Amino acid sequence: MLKNKWLAGFALAGLLAVSGVAQAEGVSFVQPADGASVTNPVHVVFGVDGMKIAPAGTMTEGTGHHHLLIDGKALPKGEVIPANDKSLHFGKGQTETDVTLPPGDHTLTLQFGDGAHRSYGPGMSKTITVHVK
Repeated sequence: MLKNKWLAGFALAGLLAVSGVAQAEGVSFVQPADGASVTNPVHVVFGVDGMKIAPAGTMTEGTGHHHLLIDGKALPKGEVIPANDKSLHFGKGQTETDVTLPPGDHTLTLQFGDGAHRSYGPGMSKTITVHVK
């Protein structure tokens, strides 16, 4: 009996150690969910793992900020992310926003970029589809 408890404890300790060591790098949509039907204004919440959020202009390695591409797609690594009404920059380090979209289906692409608004590439992007009522 004691041996089984020891083995179970050892296995649990190993699982906890492994889960705490490897954290994937990437961005995510906390809200809305992929495929969601939404109404205006659409509340969007951004997430990031493996990087730290910093304001635009900060050129420290491992930092950056979010960009939301409306009906766009991930940009190649190093490409400057444009600033326009379909490419929204969150250079103050914001992690959520409200956007108004025309009724219908839209893609939202979250693209993480460095302090100079250069894309970290497709590995640091995530695209979802929403249906605006």
